[in-house]
Amino acid sequence: MNATTTVHWHLRELLALKGIYQTTHLVPMLAERNVHLSREQVYRLVTQTPQRLNLDVLAALCAILGCGPEDLITFSADEVAAPRRAAGASKRGIAPAAARPSKTTIRRPSSNDG
Repeated sequence: MNATTTVHWHLRELLALKGIYQTTHLVPMLAERNVHLSREQVYRLVTQTPQRLNLDVLAALCAILGCGPEDLITFSADEVAAPRRAAGASKRGIAPAAARPSKTTIRRPSSNDG
């Protein structure tokens, strides 16, 4: 079994609990905390899970929402089954004997056969 970690971003839900439904209202709140992001950047921050997050942005969001980082970001570990191999297959997926070429004889039909 392999485990994958899924990140859950709860910014939109926490903003809704505070009564903030428009992402443009968040821009001046962030600017008050010396975090200057464009409207487009704030929209993406609210609607998508960020791949990277600046700690100043995280601290400003926590201050605005009155929450901690554990409220904004949660993780869940999902177990994924390893792919099954065919019987006799090597760990690389191809049996060594199957990877070697085999000798073949090509016979062409004679023109005398009718």
